[in-house]
Amino acid sequence: QVQVVESGGGLVQAGGSLRLSCAASGSIFSITAMAWYRQANGKQREFVANKGSDGTTYYADSVKGRFTVSRESAKNTVYLQMSSLKPEDSAVYYCNVVADHDSYWGQGTQVTVSS
Repeated sequence: QVQVVESGGGLVQAGGSLRLSCAASGSIFSITAMAWYRQANGKQREFVANKGSDGTTYYADSVKGRFTVSRESAKNTVYLQMSSLKPEDSAVYYCNVVADHDSYWGQGTQVTVSS
């Protein structure tokens, strides 16, 4: 079993910053990628950013230049540094871990950006 736990969400004013963390634990042999998604009220879950095991990173256009994804492979942990936050960034942020040919999701952490 693999457990994925996100943390770091909260309430922040527009223009502010937050850092989310996601830690994977359990029976893990090899992690291929760790990614962040988000789901706002009434909307579908959407991709935000990911970090591959080879170091490649991808970002959604809506967050490019404002969000930075980083990873501590030794700790099976991925971070999402979010800056210049906007009210439209408000959502539940989920971490997805692709490991050992399977995909795992965390429970999510709420981010609310006030205007």
